[in-house]
Amino acid sequence: MMNTKLYKEVLNLAGELVEAAQRKNQTPFDALYTRLNSLCQENENTDKDHPVQWETLADFTDDFAEAVSLYEKALVKASAINAKDYMSSISYSMATMQVELGQTDAAITSLKNAKVSANKIADKELRTEIDELLAELDG
Repeated sequence: MMNTKLYKEVLNLAGELVEAAQRKNQTPFDALYTRLNSLCQENENTDKDHPVQWETLADFTDDFAEAVSLYEKALVKASAINAKDYMSSISYSMATMQVELGQTDAAITSLKNAKVSANKIADKELRTEIDELLAELDG
């Protein structure tokens, strides 16, 4: 169970990051990213640690290799609490970064893992995106 205050803070930071990115305001974006990163670091291995903060941080990380490693960290945390919705979305996002990095085999593995965890989630759109990307890569 995620701390509600922390969830709202992560959600607000994500909204502000999207806004800064859309306006191409790099300075506020960097400041917000630093705040989110600090939040993740402060909460790591505490009772407030949750995959959503790491997934959100990875979502806003420009360096694809760094994003993959953040998604991997988020996935470990999601798996530990058996949060299939997070496991699915994290694995899918990680696969899209792996595709960008030319790591097709790793992306296929991530997508197969995403497909397994997505089997029991309500998000049909995510399940479709997983299936479509997997079909595209794995023929």
